[in-house]
Amino acid sequence: MTRRRRSEVLDAHHFHAVRFYKDSRELCDIVAKFIIEGLHAGQPAVAIVTTEHRGTLLDLLDERGAAVETILDNGTLRLFDAEATLAEFMNGGSPDPARFRRAVQPVLASAAKARPGAVVRAYGEMVNILWQRGLGSAATRLETLWNDLARTENFALLCGYSMGNFYKDAAVGEITRQHSHLLADTGEAATIN
Repeated sequence: MTRRRRSEVLDAHHFHAVRFYKDSRELCDIVAKFIIEGLHAGQPAVAIVTTEHRGTLLDLLDERGAAVETILDNGTLRLFDAEATLAEFMNGGSPDPARFRRAVQPVLASAAKARPGAVVRAYGEMVNILWQRGLGSAATRLETLWNDLARTENFALLCGYSMGNFYKDAAVGEITRQHSHLLADTGEAATIN
């Protein structure tokens, strides 16, 4: 793996990073940094988060001067519930590709309107929800659908996975293979070869 700062790798065509985390605060800290870096670079953000993480993320953004009310009001940051979004495209325990595109593409497009031409920074927890439910193949399929969407949409994606959900190193390897970058706790992005 090659270590570079996220700002350097976001210029690449496809940025799909994964962050394995131990606790919610650690995760929200990394996500807040990811969003704030984007805001400073003129990039709008989308966060598809669980109810558990929403408040902590907003508090951290506010503490770091992100003017949360303003960025929510002007559409620079758009928040979505991970469970509700997941329900829009799941079909029999697996993500439906057409329904996924219909659910997620408008979310990215609406965020892009806040800053036309800019990369949209997106964070999602839906894959972790699937892993928590023991639906590993569905989570892997969802990662593939995000990668397919990246061929037509301009976004940088960060996914979060709780380390408590992995019982074998093989699971970590399978998830890592679906991503272009592995995010360290320092915020550095290592390219996955």
